[in-house]
Amino acid sequence: MSRPFLKMNGLGNDFVVVETRSAPFAPSAEQVRAIADRATGIGCDQLIVLEAAEGADARARFWNADGEEVGACGNGTRCVGWLLMQASGQDRAVIETQAGRLVASRAGERLVSVDMGKPGLDWSEIPLAAPHDTVALEVSLYDHADLMAPAGCVSMGNPHVVFFVPDVESVPIARIGPAVERHPLFPQRVNVGFAQIKGRDRIRLRVWERGAGMTRACGTGACAALVAAARRDLTGRHATLELDSGELFIDWNADDHVIMTGPAAVDFMGELP
Repeated sequence: MSRPFLKMNGLGNDFVVVETRSAPFAPSAEQVRAIADRATGIGCDQLIVLEAAEGADARARFWNADGEEVGACGNGTRCVGWLLMQASGQDRAVIETQAGRLVASRAGERLVSVDMGKPGLDWSEIPLAAPHDTVALEVSLYDHADLMAPAGCVSMGNPHVVFFVPDVESVPIARIGPAVERHPLFPQRVNVGFAQIKGRDRIRLRVWERGAGMTRACGTGACAALVAAARRDLTGRHATLELDSGELFIDWNADDHVIMTGPAAVDFMGELP
């Protein structure tokens, strides 16, 4: 049978969202890849499936374009939060994910804030293959002049490594990203961020996303970059993140929770074959 979907995006990071609270849907990796294929499918960075959840508005499951199910997606959670709030007429939505229970709230016209919870900072939470200082890794992950400063690691429900570079536009991310993503230090692979500090409250960020490649925006990557920068005292605990397709505001608050605020949009509706 055909199944309705919504195509949504958060700063150009795009998703196929399938509502399954009344009819279960468990896609295979092959089906996910077919849906995500931009030439022969619908095309997206991630597939999101919404399921019924006790004590929450919905449970969200996320698959990257390569067919792998993942625990968290910041921009996707923001889109899901907006969708659930539109359906309920409320200003708050509770979303169950593999990474834990997340809360979305209205922050303006088509703006949504999501409490992404506390960052994971211990090496075992990332996870890494062996104990290391996650503030500044003492191992080289890739031999390139702009990556000589040590990288930082953060988990936002999914693993991130963040390189601080003098000029992010000059970094050959398409070459470095795949190699670092699959470095043996990261048993679950890793999202690779390249951050240029532009001020105490502003970071320019580009991300090679695990299982999806170059992405125009990565919500959890923006959260991880702010946390990694603040831990090194390169910024304060709140900043505007400049991504390829727009800005996100990230606040690592006094309760140790990371709050991400940004836009959500619906592109079109359709039916899966």
